[in-house]
Amino acid sequence: MLRLQSGMNEKVDPNWVAAKYPYLRAVVIEGSEAIEHHGWKWWKKQAMDLPQLQMELIDIWHFILSEILLQNYGNEAKALAVLQQSLAAAQQQSVIEFDSHQYIPRSLDLLNKLELLIALSASRRIELAIFEAIMADCKMDWTALYCQYVGKNVLNFFRQDHGYKQGSYQKVWHGREDNEYLVEVMQQLDPADPAYQDKLYAELARYYPAQT
Repeated sequence: MLRLQSGMNEKVDPNWVAAKYPYLRAVVIEGSEAIEHHGWKWWKKQAMDLPQLQMELIDIWHFILSEILLQNYGNEAKALAVLQQSLAAAQQQSVIEFDSHQYIPRSLDLLNKLELLIALSASRRIELAIFEAIMADCKMDWTALYCQYVGKNVLNFFRQDHGYKQGSYQKVWHGREDNEYLVEVMQQLDPADPAYQDKLYAELARYYPAQT
């Protein structure tokens, strides 16, 4: 995943390491979008959209990986060592200290976990213990996260190939967002297939509206 993320960052900007983009700011925004897909308004009926909530979690993971890579100057081997160490520590961590308070991830509901992730990210902190707790609430393990990550990585490449950075990309296809098409297409393909990425890209191209 670090290798794929590095490739995506380089496609967006070959000088992405020197640019030092605020990836944790992006986590703040994606976390807010995850809250929207969960539903939080007490004054109206809402239903949680789990597939889209999971997709927002994948977006968050993209930016966490990017920040870890950036902190290690784009060196994938060093980033991997840091990530493995952080994950091992997270699995032993039961309490997160923030703003003079102690938070126990397992005692928080999903909305409060997302709020804590946002707050930590706004403070430029990565705490994988809270991310892993959110994954569990979203019915995802690391294998599921990897499969969905690969799918979203393909969509991100597809977006860039079709003018995302230039502003010509159409994110809404026939009245639905591209993320929704991605979820459907991923359910139809086998992630263990060696040609999974190529097939996924081809299916997205088949649904993408013709330019006028």
